[in-house]
Amino acid sequence: MRVFVTGASGFVGSAVIRELIKAGHQVLGFARSDEAAQAVANAGADVHRGSLEDIESVKAGAAAADAVIHCGFVHDFSNFKASCELDRRVIETIASVLEGSNRPFIITSGTALLSGNGLATEDKQPSFTAEQFPRVATEDAARAAAKKGIKVSIVRLSPSVHGEGDHHGFVPMLVRLAKEKGISAYVDGGTNRWTGVHRLDAARLYVLALEKAADDVNYHASSEEGVQLKDIAEVIGRHLNLPVVSKTGDEATEHFGWMKHFVTLDNPTSHQITSETLGWDPTGPKLLEDLEAGIYFK
Repeated sequence: MRVFVTGASGFVGSAVIRELIKAGHQVLGFARSDEAAQAVANAGADVHRGSLEDIESVKAGAAAADAVIHCGFVHDFSNFKASCELDRRVIETIASVLEGSNRPFIITSGTALLSGNGLATEDKQPSFTAEQFPRVATEDAARAAAKKGIKVSIVRLSPSVHGEGDHHGFVPMLVRLAKEKGISAYVDGGTNRWTGVHRLDAARLYVLALEKAADDVNYHASSEEGVQLKDIAEVIGRHLNLPVVSKTGDEATEHFGWMKHFVTLDNPTSHQITSETLGWDPTGPKLLEDLEAGIYFK
Protein backbone atom coordinates (compact mmCIF):
# COMPACT_ATOMS: atom_id res chain seq x y z
CA MET A 1 0.00 0.00 0.00
CA ARG A 2 0.92 3.64 -0.36
CA VAL A 3 0.57 5.00 3.17
CA PHE A 4 0.25 8.64 4.19
CA VAL A 5 1.95 9.10 7.58
CA THR A 6 1.46 12.24 9.66
CA GLY A 7 4.14 13.03 12.24
CA ALA A 8 6.51 11.27 9.85
CA SER A 9 9.71 12.85 11.18
CA GLY A 10 8.78 12.43 14.85
CA PHE A 11 10.08 9.97 17.40
CA VAL A 12 7.34 7.40 16.70
CA GLY A 13 6.48 8.34 13.13
CA SER A 14 10.05 8.01 11.88
CA ALA A 15 10.19 4.45 13.26
CA VAL A 16 6.82 3.69 11.66
CA ILE A 17 8.17 4.80 8.27
CA ARG A 18 11.12 2.42 8.52
CA GLU A 19 8.90 -0.51 9.53
CA LEU A 20 6.43 0.21 6.71
CA ILE A 21 9.19 0.27 4.10
CA LYS A 22 10.71 -2.89 5.56
CA ALA A 23 7.31 -4.56 5.16
CA GLY A 24 7.16 -3.58 1.48
CA HIS A 25 4.87 -0.55 1.62
CA GLN A 26 5.42 2.85 0.01
CA VAL A 27 5.26 5.87 2.30
CA LEU A 28 4.16 9.45 1.80
CA GLY A 29 5.53 11.31 4.82
CA PHE A 30 3.99 14.57 6.04
CA ALA A 31 6.65 17.21 6.70
CA ARG A 32 6.26 20.71 8.06
CA SER A 33 9.82 22.03 7.67
CA ASP A 34 12.84 21.60 5.42
CA GLU A 35 14.58 19.67 8.18
CA ALA A 36 11.61 17.32 8.59
CA ALA A 37 11.35 16.86 4.82
CA GLN A 38 15.02 15.88 4.63
CA ALA A 39 14.58 13.36 7.47
CA VAL A 40 11.56 11.80 5.74
CA ALA A 41 13.41 11.59 2.42
CA ASN A 42 16.47 10.08 4.10
CA ALA A 43 14.23 7.37 5.56
CA GLY A 44 13.22 6.36 2.03
CA ALA A 45 9.77 7.95 1.90
CA ASP A 46 8.21 10.44 -0.49
CA VAL A 47 7.64 13.87 1.06
CA HIS A 48 4.33 15.71 1.31
CA ARG A 49 4.80 19.24 2.61
CA GLY A 50 2.23 20.80 4.90
CA SER A 51 1.14 20.99 8.52
CA LEU A 52 -1.66 19.78 10.74
CA GLU A 53 -2.96 23.34 10.93
CA ASP A 54 -3.15 23.48 7.12
CA ILE A 55 -6.27 21.37 6.60
CA GLU A 56 -6.03 21.45 2.80
CA SER A 57 -2.55 19.90 2.95
CA VAL A 58 -3.92 17.18 5.24
CA LYS A 59 -6.71 16.46 2.75
CA ALA A 60 -4.29 16.26 -0.16
CA GLY A 61 -2.04 13.79 1.65
CA ALA A 62 -4.93 11.51 2.56
CA ALA A 63 -6.32 11.66 -0.97
CA ALA A 64 -2.98 10.56 -2.44
CA ALA A 65 -2.74 7.34 -0.41
CA ASP A 66 -4.26 3.87 0.01
CA ALA A 67 -4.21 4.20 3.80
CA VAL A 68 -3.45 6.75 6.52
CA ILE A 69 -1.47 6.37 9.75
CA HIS A 70 -2.00 9.44 11.91
CA CYS A 71 0.93 9.83 14.33
CA GLY A 72 1.13 13.62 14.25
CA PHE A 73 0.22 15.71 17.29
CA VAL A 74 1.15 19.21 18.42
CA HIS A 75 2.90 18.53 21.73
CA ASP A 76 2.17 21.89 23.32
CA PHE A 77 1.17 20.79 26.81
CA SER A 78 0.85 24.40 27.96
CA ASN A 79 -2.03 24.67 25.47
CA PHE A 80 -3.12 21.04 25.61
CA LYS A 81 -6.84 21.52 24.96
CA ALA A 82 -6.19 23.45 21.74
CA SER A 83 -3.78 20.74 20.56
CA CYS A 84 -6.42 18.08 21.21
CA GLU A 85 -9.14 20.01 19.42
CA LEU A 86 -6.79 20.38 16.45
CA ASP A 87 -6.32 16.60 16.52
CA ARG A 88 -10.09 16.19 16.39
CA ARG A 89 -10.28 18.45 13.31
CA VAL A 90 -7.46 16.59 11.57
CA ILE A 91 -9.15 13.23 12.17
CA GLU A 92 -12.46 14.58 10.91
CA THR A 93 -10.71 15.96 7.82
CA ILE A 94 -8.96 12.69 6.98
CA ALA A 95 -12.21 10.79 7.60
CA SER A 96 -14.02 13.03 5.12
CA VAL A 97 -11.50 11.98 2.44
CA LEU A 98 -11.56 8.26 3.27
CA GLU A 99 -15.31 7.87 3.67
CA GLY A 100 -16.74 5.28 1.26
CA SER A 101 -13.31 4.09 0.05
CA ASN A 102 -12.57 1.12 2.34
CA ARG A 103 -9.07 2.55 2.98
CA PRO A 104 -7.62 1.82 6.46
CA PHE A 105 -7.21 4.69 8.92
CA ILE A 106 -4.92 4.13 11.94
CA ILE A 107 -5.31 6.77 14.67
CA THR A 108 -3.01 7.39 17.63
CA SER A 109 -4.43 7.71 21.14
CA GLY A 110 -3.12 6.84 24.62
CA THR A 111 -3.70 4.20 27.27
CA ALA A 112 -3.68 7.08 29.80
CA LEU A 113 -7.28 7.81 28.77
CA LEU A 114 -8.24 4.61 30.59
CA SER A 115 -6.40 5.44 33.81
CA GLY A 116 -8.11 5.22 37.18
CA ASN A 117 -10.37 2.39 36.04
CA GLY A 118 -8.41 -0.72 36.98
CA LEU A 119 -6.48 -2.72 34.40
CA ALA A 120 -6.83 -1.01 31.02
CA THR A 121 -7.95 -3.51 28.40
CA GLU A 122 -8.57 -2.88 24.73
CA ASP A 123 -12.35 -3.23 25.03
CA LYS A 124 -12.61 -0.39 27.58
CA GLN A 125 -13.53 3.17 26.64
CA PRO A 126 -11.97 6.31 28.15
CA SER A 127 -12.81 6.91 31.78
CA PHE A 128 -12.88 10.69 31.21
CA THR A 129 -14.84 13.11 29.08
CA ALA A 130 -13.13 15.50 26.69
CA GLU A 131 -13.77 18.28 29.20
CA GLN A 132 -11.97 16.36 31.95
CA PHE A 133 -9.09 15.12 29.75
CA PRO A 134 -8.92 16.92 26.39
CA ARG A 135 -7.17 14.04 24.54
CA VAL A 136 -10.47 12.12 24.68
CA ALA A 137 -11.38 14.30 21.66
CA THR A 138 -9.15 11.98 19.61
CA GLU A 139 -11.18 8.88 20.41
CA ASP A 140 -14.47 10.75 20.09
CA ALA A 141 -13.47 11.68 16.54
CA ALA A 142 -12.25 8.16 15.80
CA ARG A 143 -15.55 6.60 16.89
CA ALA A 144 -17.49 9.14 14.82
CA ALA A 145 -15.40 8.15 11.79
CA ALA A 146 -16.02 4.45 12.44
CA LYS A 147 -19.77 5.07 12.52
CA LYS A 148 -19.47 6.39 8.96
CA GLY A 149 -18.13 3.01 7.85
CA ILE A 150 -14.45 3.97 7.74
CA LYS A 151 -12.00 1.18 8.64
CA VAL A 152 -10.71 2.81 11.82
CA SER A 153 -8.17 1.28 14.20
CA ILE A 154 -6.86 3.08 17.28
CA VAL A 155 -3.32 2.46 18.56
CA ARG A 156 -3.21 3.54 22.20
CA LEU A 157 0.37 4.40 23.09
CA SER A 158 1.74 4.01 26.61
CA PRO A 159 2.51 7.18 28.63
CA SER A 160 6.16 6.35 27.98
CA VAL A 161 7.21 5.44 24.45
CA HIS A 162 10.89 5.12 25.18
CA GLY A 163 14.19 4.45 23.47
CA GLU A 164 17.23 6.12 21.93
CA GLY A 165 16.33 9.58 20.62
CA ASP A 166 13.46 10.23 23.04
CA HIS A 167 13.86 13.95 23.75
CA HIS A 168 10.28 15.17 24.16
CA GLY A 169 8.44 12.40 26.03
CA PHE A 170 7.45 12.35 29.69
CA VAL A 171 10.61 10.56 30.86
CA PRO A 172 13.04 13.17 29.48
CA MET A 173 10.73 15.82 30.93
CA LEU A 174 11.10 14.20 34.36
CA VAL A 175 14.88 14.09 33.90
CA ARG A 176 15.02 17.77 32.95
CA LEU A 177 12.77 18.71 35.87
CA ALA A 178 14.98 16.79 38.29
CA LYS A 179 18.07 18.63 37.00
CA GLU A 180 16.27 21.97 37.26
CA LYS A 181 14.87 21.43 40.77
CA GLY A 182 17.81 19.48 42.21
CA ILE A 183 15.60 16.57 43.31
CA SER A 184 13.89 13.63 41.66
CA ALA A 185 10.30 13.57 42.87
CA TYR A 186 7.12 11.54 42.79
CA VAL A 187 3.67 12.24 44.26
CA ASP A 188 2.48 10.81 47.59
CA GLY A 189 3.56 7.16 47.83
CA GLY A 190 4.56 6.94 44.17
CA THR A 191 2.72 3.62 43.81
CA ASN A 192 0.72 4.78 40.78
CA ARG A 193 1.84 3.09 37.58
CA TRP A 194 2.77 4.03 34.03
CA THR A 195 3.05 1.46 31.31
CA GLY A 196 5.78 1.68 28.68
CA VAL A 197 6.68 0.49 25.19
CA HIS A 198 9.87 0.69 23.17
CA ARG A 199 9.44 2.84 20.05
CA LEU A 200 10.42 0.01 17.67
CA ASP A 201 7.85 -2.32 19.21
CA ALA A 202 5.24 0.43 18.86
CA ALA A 203 6.20 0.97 15.21
CA ARG A 204 5.75 -2.71 14.40
CA LEU A 205 2.31 -2.59 16.00
CA TYR A 206 1.21 0.20 13.64
CA VAL A 207 2.21 -1.90 10.63
CA LEU A 208 0.37 -4.96 11.94
CA ALA A 209 -2.74 -2.84 12.60
CA LEU A 210 -2.54 -1.42 9.08
CA GLU A 211 -2.28 -4.83 7.47
CA LYS A 212 -5.11 -6.24 9.58
CA ALA A 213 -7.32 -3.31 8.49
CA ALA A 214 -10.02 -4.15 11.02
CA ASP A 215 -13.17 -2.15 11.70
CA ASP A 216 -13.43 -0.01 14.84
CA VAL A 217 -10.86 -1.73 17.07
CA ASN A 218 -8.41 -0.62 19.76
CA TYR A 219 -4.85 -1.88 20.15
CA HIS A 220 -2.55 -1.34 23.13
CA ALA A 221 1.10 -0.47 22.56
CA SER A 222 2.22 -1.48 26.05
CA SER A 223 4.96 -4.02 26.65
CA GLU A 224 4.55 -4.18 30.43
CA GLU A 225 1.56 -3.88 32.71
CA GLY A 226 2.89 -1.07 34.87
CA VAL A 227 5.94 0.62 36.43
CA GLN A 228 5.56 2.57 39.68
CA LEU A 229 6.44 6.25 39.46
CA LYS A 230 8.57 5.94 42.57
CA ASP A 231 10.75 3.38 40.78
CA ILE A 232 11.19 5.74 37.83
CA ALA A 233 12.08 8.63 40.15
CA GLU A 234 14.61 6.48 42.01
CA VAL A 235 16.48 5.51 38.84
CA ILE A 236 16.56 9.16 37.75
CA GLY A 237 17.82 10.24 41.17
CA ARG A 238 20.52 7.60 41.22
CA HIS A 239 21.85 8.45 37.75
CA LEU A 240 21.85 12.19 38.47
CA ASN A 241 23.12 11.74 42.05
CA LEU A 242 20.10 13.65 43.39
CA PRO A 243 17.86 13.02 46.41
CA VAL A 244 14.55 11.25 45.72
CA VAL A 245 11.59 12.75 47.56
CA SER A 246 7.81 12.55 47.77
CA LYS A 247 5.75 15.66 47.09
CA THR A 248 2.20 16.02 48.32
CA GLY A 249 -0.61 18.53 47.95
CA ASP A 250 0.43 22.07 47.02
CA GLU A 251 4.11 21.08 47.01
CA ALA A 252 3.42 18.56 44.24
CA THR A 253 1.48 21.15 42.25
CA GLU A 254 4.30 23.67 42.58
CA HIS A 255 6.99 21.13 41.70
CA PHE A 256 5.37 19.47 38.69
CA GLY A 257 3.11 22.22 37.33
CA TRP A 258 1.01 20.99 34.39
CA MET A 259 2.78 17.60 34.59
CA LYS A 260 1.11 16.78 37.90
CA HIS A 261 -1.90 15.34 36.08
CA PHE A 262 0.33 12.92 34.19
CA VAL A 263 2.65 11.92 37.05
CA THR A 264 -0.36 10.98 39.20
CA LEU A 265 -1.99 8.75 36.57
CA ASP A 266 -2.46 5.13 37.58
CA ASN A 267 -2.51 3.33 34.25
CA PRO A 268 -1.84 -0.42 34.48
CA THR A 269 -2.44 -1.74 30.97
CA SER A 270 -2.89 -5.09 29.25
CA HIS A 271 -1.88 -5.88 25.66
CA GLN A 272 -3.25 -9.44 25.68
CA ILE A 273 -6.01 -8.84 23.12
CA THR A 274 -3.61 -6.91 20.88
CA SER A 275 -1.06 -9.72 20.94
CA GLU A 276 -3.66 -12.43 20.36
CA THR A 277 -5.28 -10.52 17.50
CA LEU A 278 -2.19 -9.30 15.67
CA GLY A 279 0.55 -11.68 16.81
CA TRP A 280 2.38 -8.68 18.26
CA ASP A 281 5.27 -9.75 20.51
CA PRO A 282 7.18 -6.80 22.00
CA THR A 283 10.87 -7.66 22.29
CA GLY A 284 12.54 -4.30 23.02
CA PRO A 285 13.94 -3.15 26.37
CA LYS A 286 11.49 -2.33 29.14
CA LEU A 287 11.21 1.22 30.51
CA LEU A 288 13.45 0.77 33.55
CA GLU A 289 16.00 -1.10 31.42
CA ASP A 290 16.27 1.87 29.06
CA LEU A 291 16.60 4.20 32.05
CA GLU A 292 19.26 2.06 33.68
CA ALA A 293 21.17 1.85 30.38
CA GLY A 294 21.74 5.58 30.68
CA ILE A 295 20.33 6.74 27.35
CA TYR A 296 18.33 9.49 29.10
CA PHE A 297 21.36 10.90 30.89
CA LYS A 298 23.81 11.46 28.03
